[in-house]
Amino acid sequence: MSDLHVRIEGRAGRITLDRPAALNAVTHAMVLGIEEALDLWQDDPAVEVVLIDGAGERAFCAGGDVTSLYRAVEAGDLEAPRTFWRDEYRMNARIARYPKPVVSFLQGYVMGGGVGVGCHAGHRVAGTTTRIAMPEVGIGLVPDVGGSLLLARAPGRLGEYLGTTAARMEAATACLAGFADYHVPEDEWPDLAARLCADGDPAILAGAHRDPGPPKLERDLIDLHFAAPTLAQIVQNLSADPSDWARETLPRLEAGSPLAAAVALRLVREVREADTIEAALEMEYRVTSRSVADGDFVEGIRARIIDKDNAPRWRHSGAADVTDEEIAAWLAPLGTHMQGKGDTP
Repeated sequence: MSDLHVRIEGRAGRITLDRPAALNAVTHAMVLGIEEALDLWQDDPAVEVVLIDGAGERAFCAGGDVTSLYRAVEAGDLEAPRTFWRDEYRMNARIARYPKPVVSFLQGYVMGGGVGVGCHAGHRVAGTTTRIAMPEVGIGLVPDVGGSLLLARAPGRLGEYLGTTAARMEAATACLAGFADYHVPEDEWPDLAARLCADGDPAILAGAHRDPGPPKLERDLIDLHFAAPTLAQIVQNLSADPSDWARETLPRLEAGSPLAAAVALRLVREVREADTIEAALEMEYRVTSRSVADGDFVEGIRARIIDKDNAPRWRHSGAADVTDEEIAAWLAPLGTHMQGKGDTP
């Protein structure tokens, strides 16, 4: 398919996301194509390693093709996005559990759906341009594609911070947070890929790693503030903190949907307890599948991507307006009656 370049080179099965004009945003057809390639290569003795990369310099993958999901919902088709997410999440789990080594090269933007394709690989290479984020709260969703598991496993309260503020990670932070393993300058990637194709051994990546320097984080303040039990309490504590970091963090936290951010906070903590990719994807799907008929998803896409007025009219005026009962309802097993509006099992 034109948006996905799948081939075998030497001992490697190669998958290249090939929509550079769209920052390699993942379509439904691409999701199915990735899964098909992985299925084909699993028992193929000629394929010893799988390499996933993206065309162009700007992005490995900046997310899923949410514009098509928005249009489907606006046309009254609620099942199209639900089907997309079911298939996408199955593919994410496939990468995470794949029995052969998977290597991803993560240049530029790696966001949302791009995290699902690239950051569940066993060997993840970041470069000097890499910027990884889970920005879903900004469009009224929660961190999904298994991203909630990566956030849950990040040290301290970094997962809560990244998941609710949509903060971007450079290579050093991505390695600390568990979204990447190696830092290698991008000009060395072609040689690395060629060597991987020639000998099929990802052990060469360790020798290519360069120290990315210290992460650009206020770890102590993140752990202090984002340990609070609720989003409303985090907002209150940040408002009372006179530090420059708090003044910069608060508007980022408040830019997203209050409902989505509050649910994301609880999601990360519940996934931390479960600690499996399957549990993470199941809980994420409870939220995303409901979002097409309720919540802030449609409004978030309208404001950020369709009209681009960046003035979303969220259902809640702030974190304090989101109740514990609402959060619990969004994360309840599917089939549970919610706010008078059933949902699809």
